[in-house]
Amino acid sequence: MLAMALSRVRGILVASTFAAGKAGLAYCLREKPDLLVVDLFLPDLHGLEIVKEVRARIPNTKVLVVTGHPDGEMPARLIAQGVRGFVDKNAPLSYALQAVESVMDGGMFFAAHVPPTPTGDGVKGPKVQAEAKEGPAAPAIVAVEMLSARELEVARLVAEGFSSKEIASRLDLSVRTVEKHRANIMDKIGVREVASLVRWCVQCGLVKM
Repeated sequence: MLAMALSRVRGILVASTFAAGKAGLAYCLREKPDLLVVDLFLPDLHGLEIVKEVRARIPNTKVLVVTGHPDGEMPARLIAQGVRGFVDKNAPLSYALQAVESVMDGGMFFAAHVPPTPTGDGVKGPKVQAEAKEGPAAPAIVAVEMLSARELEVARLVAEGFSSKEIASRLDLSVRTVEKHRANIMDKIGVREVASLVRWCVQCGLVKM
């Protein structure tokens, strides 16, 4: 619906749309669009994984996030990741169109139906609309902030029971590189055994029990 609406706006060309994250990310890295509009909850990647890759490799691409599950801390988290706008899917379509216009003009646009969470110094985050019920938090955001995209892939596969050799084959890496990733992952999240890593992945929503 958003793509259809944007395609009718003068001066905007909707280059492509994707239902899954990996295909969309590959397209962005190849074509380098001016604007990426990305959902957070995708079937194969968390939206913030895509945001991190895009911001790191094509920093001139502006990013607008849409989600049906906002929480009060999300605007501040997204700003820290370099996101220029954030819109709740439950908001009117006009909000998303305004967000695209603002972001493309070099501004920022944050609108969601949850109250902002105050920071430690008492300063509130971006102004958002309050009144509707707050959606569930996105537990995987914590994981995305702690680990790189490659480390997230390795962590998922370890948690699913794959050996380092099998992971190396799947990701086209050397076994030594996989072992290094595993060590870095465990160091970052503060665990020493695979069982604890699996529990962490389940708690963060990276894999299902």
